[in-house]
Amino acid sequence: MTNRWSIAVAGVLLQVALGAVYAWSVFRAPLTKQFGWSVSEVTFTFTISIFVLGIAAFFGGLWLNRMGPRVVALTGGFLYGTGVFLASFSAHKLWWLYLSYGVIGGVGLGFSYIVPVAVLVKWFPDRRGLITGIAVGGFGAGALVTAPVASRLVQSMGVLQTFAYLGVTFFIVTVAAGYFMQNPPEGWKPTGWTPTSSQASQRSSRDYTLGEALRTWQWWALWLLLFLNTSAGISIISQESPLFQELGRVSAVAAASIVGVVSIGNALGRVFWAWASDSITRRATFVVMFLAQVVLFWALPSINSPAVLTVVAFVILMCYGGGFGTMPAFAADYFGSKNVGPIYGLMLTAWGFASAFGPLLIAYMRQVDGTYRGALHVIAGVMAVSIVLPLIVSPPRRIEAAVRSAQPRRLPAA
Repeated sequence: MTNRWSIAVAGVLLQVALGAVYAWSVFRAPLTKQFGWSVSEVTFTFTISIFVLGIAAFFGGLWLNRMGPRVVALTGGFLYGTGVFLASFSAHKLWWLYLSYGVIGGVGLGFSYIVPVAVLVKWFPDRRGLITGIAVGGFGAGALVTAPVASRLVQSMGVLQTFAYLGVTFFIVTVAAGYFMQNPPEGWKPTGWTPTSSQASQRSSRDYTLGEALRTWQWWALWLLLFLNTSAGISIISQESPLFQELGRVSAVAAASIVGVVSIGNALGRVFWAWASDSITRRATFVVMFLAQVVLFWALPSINSPAVLTVVAFVILMCYGGGFGTMPAFAADYFGSKNVGPIYGLMLTAWGFASAFGPLLIAYMRQVDGTYRGALHVIAGVMAVSIVLPLIVSPPRRIEAAVRSAQPRRLPAA
């Protein structure tokens, strides 16, 4: 029998390589300085990449069910590494940067991202939250590994040459890790393990197809949960440096240091909240995260201490990462693990839409009001209303009861 922990390690390494996309800000200044592109033009590359990731994850999930996880992971790794490498030919061609890093790399990201999530929930039914949290925690930690390495490479050999070296490296790591991705045998479960009564009460008793899941209001409720949580956190991520400079009255250099510290919260939150959700349930986890964000976003405009500001932003990003760590297990609980690839893959479109909505909202309100106060208070209000969702959502029992009642009954023997 394949060791499930070796697959878990490979999944984390795969996600760390993919999470390097979060280090995009390292390339922003060199690209604007060398080619005269505006900050918004360069930043749009990242927006394209994340949006495409959300769309591609769905198609990767569908393909995964037909061809198996290894094929999808290897294809995704090939496209991701190739896209980053091709970005090295973007000199004075912004459209090529969008196509290579944004579109090709984004498709590779989406294909590869969904694989460890879909595979590990099958191998770890006893630790769904923890294992998916660890896997996507690797994605959150990708920037911590890549950013310092990429910065040194940019300084020593230039930004385009850095894309070439990173592309080759990502290709090797993602393809090697992707080779280990495989599903357990049908019906497999850890020896001696049975769900607790608490786990059973929060889980579906059967596996749903994508079509069946989409016909339940619960799927849309989970999509909205992910969208709302992501919109709140990514609004802060998109404005971190200027936000810290304005509220904490610190220099750009000091703000950059705060950005580095709070980014750890993104990775840590994916593991912590997912681990907690195994004990307190996924619903309670989202309630606690939303309550925390109501308080923190409301208080944020009044904070001028850099130390307190760092702690508050750190916890907000923990909640942001917590949504990605907890939601794969949430989806598997409600719709079964068999088709979680396409079911959760389509749910990730919430990430793409939130990546546009959250940053646009906070940027627009900052421009209109002249401060971040109004935008941050609006986000706090949205989080307060959002608490209703995890309180009312529950496994789709009615559909399951209808399926059971529709099955033919056996007549008693004569």
